[in-house]
Amino acid sequence: MQIILCESAEHVGVRAADIIEARVRQGPAVLGLATGGSPKSTYQELIRRHREEQLSFGQVTAFTLDEYAGLPPGHEQSYYSSIRREFTDHVDLPLGQLITPQGDAPDLVTEAERYDAAIVAAGGVDVQILGIGANGHIGFNEPTSSLASRTRVKTLAGATRADNARYFPEGDVPRLCLTQGLGTIREAKLAILVAMGENKAAAVQAMVEGPVSAHCPASVLQLHRRAVIILDPGAASQLSMQEYYREAQEFNDQLDRSPTRPWL
Repeated sequence: MQIILCESAEHVGVRAADIIEARVRQGPAVLGLATGGSPKSTYQELIRRHREEQLSFGQVTAFTLDEYAGLPPGHEQSYYSSIRREFTDHVDLPLGQLITPQGDAPDLVTEAERYDAAIVAAGGVDVQILGIGANGHIGFNEPTSSLASRTRVKTLAGATRADNARYFPEGDVPRLCLTQGLGTIREAKLAILVAMGENKAAAVQAMVEGPVSAHCPASVLQLHRRAVIILDPGAASQLSMQEYYREAQEFNDQLDRSPTRPWL
């Protein structure tokens, strides 16, 4: 697990975009896209680079992380609509290459299995973008989720529904969702988790420095083959080993400027 400490939310977005751009410019890529507030600065920076620096997403296939059950793709608060509004409609990613779970599928269990298989058939996710909830969830994997779970139907916690209620001014937040499982997320070749704000600090500390536990689903990233955690000062404020993380970051940044970069 690599920890990158940033000076601002905007800097978080820049550092995450640097990693994503490097993979996208290599050729055909599969991205995993999260929605919500955490990745917004990353998407804004990628949109800027598309418009100003000719960063093309024409060879990208994208899988979204989760979806509310019961919402058709065209619903304003579906994550399909949200990711288009926040990111993909502003770049040249072909609409047919944006793939999401169908929240209004007649059989949600079958839909979850189909979606998991579609990710495998695409060759797996090259770069998975993640945020973290205040209770430690990633995707919609709430506390006590199996660390080996696959894409599945999940019941949302009350705290998660309360956090998302601001997006549903005219009705209740759905109680069920489809989400990539923790086991599915672990199979991504690279996971980038971005977090901003002191309200995420306790969850970040548990994820990075606590035990691997289903009570903090994001802690499964300690077992990931390559996970990069990018934090602003607020989100990093409860970490006890910041001095070490800064030393390691400075060294890794030097390697990034080296033409060899032996283990990255």
